[in-house]
Amino acid sequence: MVRTLAALLLTIHSQARSEAPALLQGAGAGVEDHLLQLDTTPAAAAASASCVLENADCKILELLQHNHGLHLSFLQENTSSAVAVSRDWGLIKHLQPAAVLHPTSVHEIAELIRAVASSSSTNLTIAAKGVGHSINGQSQADKGVVIEMSTMKGMVKVMPYGDEDCALPFVEASGGELWVDVLQATLKEGLAPNSWTDYLYLTVGGTLSNAGVSGQTFRHGPQISSVLQMEVVTGTGQIVTCSASKQPELFFAVLGGLGQFGIITKARILLVPAPQKVRWIRAMYSDFEVFKRDQEMLISEVEDQLHTFDYVEGFVMMNNQDPTNGWKSVPFSPDADQAVSAMSSSTLPADPDAAAAAASSRVLYYLEAAVGYNLADVGPALEKRVEKMLAPLSFIRSLMFSTDVSYFKFLNRIHDLELSLRAQQLWDVPHPWLNIFVPASSITTFDSLVFQQLVPVEYGGPILVYPLNRNKWDRRTAAVVPDEEVFYLVAFLRNALPSGPGLQSMLDENARILRVCEDLNGKHYLPRYTEEEQWKRHFGSEKWTAFVQQKHMFDPHAILAPGQNIFPRNQNPLDQLLLHSSA
Repeated sequence: MVRTLAALLLTIHSQARSEAPALLQGAGAGVEDHLLQLDTTPAAAAASASCVLENADCKILELLQHNHGLHLSFLQENTSSAVAVSRDWGLIKHLQPAAVLHPTSVHEIAELIRAVASSSSTNLTIAAKGVGHSINGQSQADKGVVIEMSTMKGMVKVMPYGDEDCALPFVEASGGELWVDVLQATLKEGLAPNSWTDYLYLTVGGTLSNAGVSGQTFRHGPQISSVLQMEVVTGTGQIVTCSASKQPELFFAVLGGLGQFGIITKARILLVPAPQKVRWIRAMYSDFEVFKRDQEMLISEVEDQLHTFDYVEGFVMMNNQDPTNGWKSVPFSPDADQAVSAMSSSTLPADPDAAAAAASSRVLYYLEAAVGYNLADVGPALEKRVEKMLAPLSFIRSLMFSTDVSYFKFLNRIHDLELSLRAQQLWDVPHPWLNIFVPASSITTFDSLVFQQLVPVEYGGPILVYPLNRNKWDRRTAAVVPDEEVFYLVAFLRNALPSGPGLQSMLDENARILRVCEDLNGKHYLPRYTEEEQWKRHFGSEKWTAFVQQKHMFDPHAILAPGQNIFPRNQNPLDQLLLHSSA
């Protein structure tokens, strides 16, 4: 079987090599053919002096800047502008690019990629960067070119009745558009996408390159499940419109593809009617098994729309006074926040169950659920509906709280926390976050090994834990999840504060937690590994083979998204597969 696979790959490899010149010719003429036309003005000479790359690579970029009008700027090492571009949300890795492109159209992005793809360079790489919310340098390009996708914001088109190609309502947004701006635009028509991330100040292209997960995912799937069509610039510089029926291999490869196959410059997202208000509920648990049972019951009834919550998440709360931990990490309502604060103080609640939980539990858990409604629904029928949904649950009755907020405020609930942390100068700190998927069959073991033992009691920062349904994820996408019908997202969202533990100790704790996750057949969400064998284990044999073949098809020179550290720039992706298949 291995020899057969190797022979097949060798045939594909040989054909691809023979077709490569034609593909590159179609993508654009070689840059070296035009170097004689290079601008020699004083401005061009100044740009050349600031380029930190090898001479040939500098000339490639200078040609694009001065003769083709690309909005490309060179960066000198360790200057303030270079340091700013090399930062991401994690503030853990700092890889400085040689240049930055601020595109005003998709054609500038395609021109840049075509030039690099058709050159003889073995070093230049390209990374698309939205707001840089990656943790481990995934949106960085060491001595390469970073494309600032934010310069293509402001292109949101809402189609409440669809168009001639699609009868469904949709919104079309640029890859650099923020989800909060998409939401504001669609709400004007009483519509919204049905799946979100918890934080809205992320770009469309960024979340679709990963998956996009939040409390609506159990019901509607991740954000990549709501994409109708995309415009993508591939690693050969081709501008391709793709969908599930048009160029489907590229479409599904790009969704959850970690930026490896193309840059998302535009996406059409399905829209549904948006509720005006949200009943937002939190309820406390002291027993993980009961908490788990209730969460899984709630996500099992997705087809019963009248009696199913629209959003289900959960949190782990270390029983301490840290204001960044658990309940208070996302403000809820003053009364509820005060009551929960009292649990960890000397004044315990009067309810004996709550008092016992506060006194004996190292770890507490709380369910967070929400249901949308319109103002016309307010009345006894709404209250009975909510009561019916809560009735089977076994939370601590005296520690259940609810509040009613607008739909926009609920989805944008993290923003108030952001403003508060910015005011305290605690927003721009290192974020050694860890996001993982754990199979439901292993989550109790994970609780006993990690929440009850590995996580320090003084842990500061939210820990999310909530179940998702596998059947809401399209297996054709490149996203990787555990192979069980129900699995959990577990997110450790701690911040390296000046008064807290050191950054390296937090990273070491993350590594130990990740090892437990992998031993339990879990998967790393938003991954970045350092070794090829780790990537192969992450994808699994079959999906890894498909991933490598798609990389060769859509980015044969391994130009795109070098920060993911999957494919070396100067090695054909299929060479890796052939080497291991013939061994």
